[in-house]
Amino acid sequence: MQGAFEVTEESFADLCFDFGLELDEVTSEREIAAKERGVDAAKDLSERVIFKVDIPANRYDLLCIEGLVRSLKVFKNLMQAPLYTLSFPKALPQMTMTVHKSVAEIRPFVVCAVLRGVTFDKERYDSFIELQDKLHMNICRRRTLSSVGTHDLSTLTPPFTYEALAPKDIVFTPLSQTEEMDGNKMMEVLSQHQQLKAYLPIIRDSPIYPVVFDSKRVVCSLPPIINGEHSKIRLDTKDVFIEVTATDLTKANTTLNTVVAMFSQYCKDPFQVEPVEVVYADDYPANTFVKGGDRITYPKLDPRPMVADIGRMKQALSLEKLSSTEVRDHIRRMSVPCEVDAKDSNNLNVQVPITRSDIMHECDLIEDLAIAFGYNNLKAEIPQTKGNAGEQPVKHLTDLLRISLANAGWTEAYNWALISRKENFDQLRRQPLDEDVWKKDAALRSGYIANGAPVVLGNAKTKDFEIIRTTLLGGILKCLASNTHLPMPIKIFEVGDIVVQEPTMEVGAKNIRRVCAINAGHTAEFSKLHGLLDQIMNQLKCEPKHEAAKAAKPRRPFELTPSQDPAFFPGRQAHIVVDQVVVGIIGELHPEVLGSKGFNINMACSAFELSLEPFLDWL
Repeated sequence: MQGAFEVTEESFADLCFDFGLELDEVTSEREIAAKERGVDAAKDLSERVIFKVDIPANRYDLLCIEGLVRSLKVFKNLMQAPLYTLSFPKALPQMTMTVHKSVAEIRPFVVCAVLRGVTFDKERYDSFIELQDKLHMNICRRRTLSSVGTHDLSTLTPPFTYEALAPKDIVFTPLSQTEEMDGNKMMEVLSQHQQLKAYLPIIRDSPIYPVVFDSKRVVCSLPPIINGEHSKIRLDTKDVFIEVTATDLTKANTTLNTVVAMFSQYCKDPFQVEPVEVVYADDYPANTFVKGGDRITYPKLDPRPMVADIGRMKQALSLEKLSSTEVRDHIRRMSVPCEVDAKDSNNLNVQVPITRSDIMHECDLIEDLAIAFGYNNLKAEIPQTKGNAGEQPVKHLTDLLRISLANAGWTEAYNWALISRKENFDQLRRQPLDEDVWKKDAALRSGYIANGAPVVLGNAKTKDFEIIRTTLLGGILKCLASNTHLPMPIKIFEVGDIVVQEPTMEVGAKNIRRVCAINAGHTAEFSKLHGLLDQIMNQLKCEPKHEAAKAAKPRRPFELTPSQDPAFFPGRQAHIVVDQVVVGIIGELHPEVLGSKGFNINMACSAFELSLEPFLDWL
């Protein structure tokens, strides 16, 4: 923004506030070094002013000086947001990266791009490296989800391959090292490295390591750990080859797009990027995103179309007096190209650019409109509210049940919603229903079921937390197994949510509130548990079927009908049925569930589990 206006600490702080940022600190290289290493170490350093700006975690485009300055220029109407385009080579064949089957089991995805005719200087080079480090710590989640490798293309010979080999078969000179070494020795050497040692556990225990080769079998990088010294980026580098390997393809695309968007401005043809075709081998195992034989061109620079309701945006901020064109102009100042729909002036046709991956919903555009209009210009009015705050019905019912169960002598447990597959299914002798059957059968999903299709964590850190529970029984038995030293009988209950897949919901899953109780002792004492169930059903305005007609006030009839749940002992279990709707199960638990193959509980147990959702409509 040099030449646009004089930048002072005060004016820059105001500009940051106007743009929705915060100026964190104003310092200098000398002041920073003096704090860290002492005055003597800092005496020869520059006193050039350094502004430290606090950047939101989801604004990856502001993590380097190039992106920040560009966005502020657009915000101040000093330039238009750039258009990023692909530049296909004319004299050269299109570059390719072939992905081998072997990487599917360790780091399955790679996306690539080339920046041609880049002009680096010391500041640009430092910013280039610093952006990669910040992305690694942010969106890449310390390189576990994705990692960036950048190379001097003039030192390499395309095409490239992405493979996975045994550590002893990967021999190269790592970046900033002078000795050639294999993968095993590299791990030993880098275990003493101050920064890189933190990333070694990502692949160290794997029998194979991912590696990127050029056509002459020169090692470009061993992701996500380190690049090769051979293709190191230098100040005189002109053509930059970028590869991003990942376990998450979405994060890989966002990472690549951020790097090329920020530094393509230094190319011979600014904001033009040369694509690379990623070719998946024919025997590559299919997954949700790719399959063998796919040929995909990266980077994907096309903006994402989106339609926003201008009236709703203005109403959310009490800006009804703004015209549609004024809303459009404000959104454009946030580096988001858009046009008012020619047929309907209340619709804003937005082209979300690759730099704004944080825009996922209309509410994100409302935030941008508030920033561009000016927080200080918004009316400071308290909106009129109607009605009184109150509990959700399911929450109110839950609290009443907790009090009732506690007063009956049962102790409440509060377990993790995350659980392992083994504890949720195998140890209960249950098998999850086939996902296709589950998703197609709406009637099946609407009733009580103990083994519905679970929601699976994509990147579980531990086997103890692989899925979200589909039953409370596994968690309460795990709790009981940890408390078998207590005097018998042990009576525990839990009221909480289970989660199952639900294709009709926006998020693809739904929560269901349930209550589960267990009685453990020398004998199962089923009568005690049955008495507790009768008490609950009475409070839920239900009566045993044979007595419901005799009640002074009409009540819903419930009964116990035979069931075949493998978690319970055959012939000693029953479904809980209310008005011909199965709402739960009760019975004595199977010995294998309690034995060494299950939860290793040396007691007899009876239990019931009941869905509360149906009662919300009945009460």
